Amino acid sequence: MRLDDFRSLVARLERDIPPAFEGGVVGVEVSLKTVPHPVLDGIYTLGECIPLEWSDSGGGADLQSRIVLYHGSFQALARLAGGDFDWRAEAWETLTHELRHHLEWRANVAALEAYDWAGEQNFARHEDKAFDAVFYRSGESLSPGVWKVDDDVFLEGGADFVWHGRRYRAPIAGVQPPAFLTLNGLADPPHGDAVLVLPKRASFFDLWRRPKVMQAVVQAEPLNG
Repeated sequence: MRLDDFRSLVARLERDIPPAFEGGVVGVEVSLKTVPHPVLDGIYTLGECIPLEWSDSGGGADLQSRIVLYHGSFQALARLAGGDFDWRAEAWETLTHELRHHLEWRANVAALEAYDWAGEQNFARHEDKAFDAVFYRSGESLSPGVWKVDDDVFLEGGADFVWHGRRYRAPIAGVQPPAFLTLNGLADPPHGDAVLVLPKRASFFDLWRRPKVMQAVVQAEPLNG
C-alpha cells in the first residue's frame, strides 16, 4: 500500500475511535520509518505511543501523547506475508494497541516520570556529559535485556549479541565496564543508536560516587553470514 493510501486508511480508522478513548492524544501520525525488532528476525514495530507532557485543561491535569504508525514497518511485514497481509486489520490493531498504551501512561505517573528521566539522561549521554550508568532500564522494555529510549536501543550483555535475528560480535578487549559501545555494521539498524552496554556490578561504594562511564563507537562483526 502506498504511503498516501495508508495515511488515508489511518485517518478513516481514527474516526471510528470513541472520543473518550482519545482524550489527551494530540495527533495520530504516519511515519516513513521501518523499525526492526532489536532481537527477533521478521518482527517490526508497527506503532508507538510517545508521551509528551502533562497539561491542565481546566478540569485537572491530563497527559498528552502522540501516536505514530510506521509505514515502512507495515511494508516490511507485507512483503514477508505475501498476499496474506491485511493492512486494515493490522492498522486497526496497532492503533488501538497504542491507545491502550496512552491510557496506561495516564494511569501510571511514576512510570512516566521514570521514562522522562531516562530521556534526560540519554540526552546527557549524547552531549558527553555525566549520566547515570543504568538510566536505560527506565526506558521501554522491548525484550529481556533490551530497552529503548527515544530512538536509541540499548542491549545489555557481552561481546556476542543478537540483533534482528543475526548474531554479532563486538570488540570489547580492554574495555572496562560500565561502558556504552555504539555499534556500527548492523543490518537493519535502528533510527537512533544501537548501544551495547557492558554493565558494572554494583558495589557498596557506588552509594557515594557515580562510576565513570566509557563511551566508544565500535564495529560489530556478523557471526553467521
